[in-house]
Amino acid sequence: MSSSTLIPTVAVEEDFRERAHEALGDKQLRNNFRSAMDSLMTKRAASFSDAHEREHLRALGNAVRARALSKLPELLERLEANLTRNGVQVHWAETVDEANEIVMSIARRRSARQVIKGKSMVSEEMEMNHVLGAQGIECLESDMGEYIVQLDNEKPSHIIMPAIHKNAGQVADLFHEKLGVEYTKDVDQLIQIGRRVLRQKFFEADIGVSGVNFAVAETGTLLLVENEGNGRMSTTVPPVHIAVTGIEKVVENLRDVVPLVSLLTRSALGQPITTYVNMISGPRKPGELDGPEEVHLVLLDNGRSQAFADSELRQTLNCIRCGACMNHCPVYTRIGGHAYGEVYPGPIGAIITPHMVGLAKVPDHPSASSLCGACGEVCPVKIPIPALLRRLREENVKAPDSSPRIMRGQGSKYSRKERLIWNMWARLNSSPTLYRVFLKAATRLRGLTPSNVGPWTQNHSAPKPAARSLHDMAREHMAKKSGDQ
Repeated sequence: MSSSTLIPTVAVEEDFRERAHEALGDKQLRNNFRSAMDSLMTKRAASFSDAHEREHLRALGNAVRARALSKLPELLERLEANLTRNGVQVHWAETVDEANEIVMSIARRRSARQVIKGKSMVSEEMEMNHVLGAQGIECLESDMGEYIVQLDNEKPSHIIMPAIHKNAGQVADLFHEKLGVEYTKDVDQLIQIGRRVLRQKFFEADIGVSGVNFAVAETGTLLLVENEGNGRMSTTVPPVHIAVTGIEKVVENLRDVVPLVSLLTRSALGQPITTYVNMISGPRKPGELDGPEEVHLVLLDNGRSQAFADSELRQTLNCIRCGACMNHCPVYTRIGGHAYGEVYPGPIGAIITPHMVGLAKVPDHPSASSLCGACGEVCPVKIPIPALLRRLREENVKAPDSSPRIMRGQGSKYSRKERLIWNMWARLNSSPTLYRVFLKAATRLRGLTPSNVGPWTQNHSAPKPAARSLHDMAREHMAKKSGDQ
């Protein structure tokens, strides 16, 4: 299998609305997501059957994350100091380009030709597979879901289950075509096929790459949870381990990890705990028989400092990447992750992505929500996602030159015409005289109301003023009542 076959080449379309419309027309895609989401929601509900315990745990998780963010600069410095003392080399990257250059410099120094990678959303932010592949370095995904989408030259469609948009038949077709194996729809056999291909790669790889679920400042420990064992193989078998993570993943101490791990696994998959909980505190020490010779940690900003600077938007960084908000979102469930065109889809993606790429690139993401509130209700760390979506919608329509500038792309949907209309509306509703004049004109000229008033009338009847206003009818009623007396 050549590295060239593993580099995603699918061009991402510019228009979110076009991609969403196309996804809505894909019946198989909608069936796949509906089936998967129903199962995940049922499992989560069963794992949190005690509502009192669930809400107590959510409050505790929120407090842990809020405390960590309130001390973020201090905790990051403490994390670096303790990791360095443990023998881990810490690197800081403000942008994805800087992060990729750090990884490439390590690969060049080690003359690496093969990289095996455990599941990592930050590596997706970096497009690490693209970057390494362009330099002739094979970068193979070892998570089964990631491996499937990599084989099909796709991006992950979910942050926990990257291939959730495919059913067993589609995976069977893919394996038969790409790997030349006998066609089978048996899930266990498909898993074994993937394992046979990947097993040898762990021992051939020069570098193993992983993400980080939580970085513990107190002990200098990188914690990684997983179910397949690929994370443990990626971080222990190759001679070099590179962990990549966002700066917000730091927590103060090991005690803080306990509620967060419980919330993560139960919210994501309905499991009380995952099969593997890996705690990495350093490279192989003299006399030890296994483990990597070098361990590196790349701490990536990529817009996170921008969110951190705002007291309200900072809550975005509480996210523990469980995917529960996606599983319960009526929009994501119908259009899937690829429609968003970015690394993080769904409700959490709509509030994270604008900080990473700027609102101008994803102006429609904050509006891709019915604001039903399901995402906020199920978030294990109580991120007020609907409130943050509304805030980003406000930032979207602010004047581009307004101060202070909260984020890149602020005012990307600003319209002078729309602002004028709303100013007129505000003036109309704050002046009794103007309001009465408008009311009389609207009721008497109702026949002139257009039948097409934009997108609203694609699925609704055009609004039409009543023949008589409520004020008129109320006055008539009061006059009649006085006359009767």
